[in-house]
Amino acid sequence: DEFPALFIAAVCAEGETVLAGAEELRVKESDRIQAMVDGLKVLGADIEGTPDGAIIRGSEMGGGVIESHDDHRIAMSFTIASLRAKGAIEIRECANVSTSFPNFVELAQQVGIQVRKEEK
Repeated sequence: DEFPALFIAAVCAEGETVLAGAEELRVKESDRIQAMVDGLKVLGADIEGTPDGAIIRGSEMGGGVIESHDDHRIAMSFTIASLRAKGAIEIRECANVSTSFPNFVELAQQVGIQVRKEEK
């Protein structure tokens, strides 16, 4: 469950990080490995997926539109990524965050993350 946040930390770190042994992440609420790889690529990170994890090289993140695949951990991880991103991050399909972590938006705002709900 911590791996999505570790993906973000690895992008922010210097050098290369190899995350391995996490093949079970492919069968959670979403394929969390693929969702993190795809999302981080959107933001310009230097990352490649592997069958059981990813190889991540420290790099800057820009902004972009992220598909969370209705996975609260993906949505929360990219919310935290916005603290280091050089551009705005729009996270789609993230309403379920309030179900799993009711105070998340409030806490995110307390650390300076701008969160707003966009009406369709």
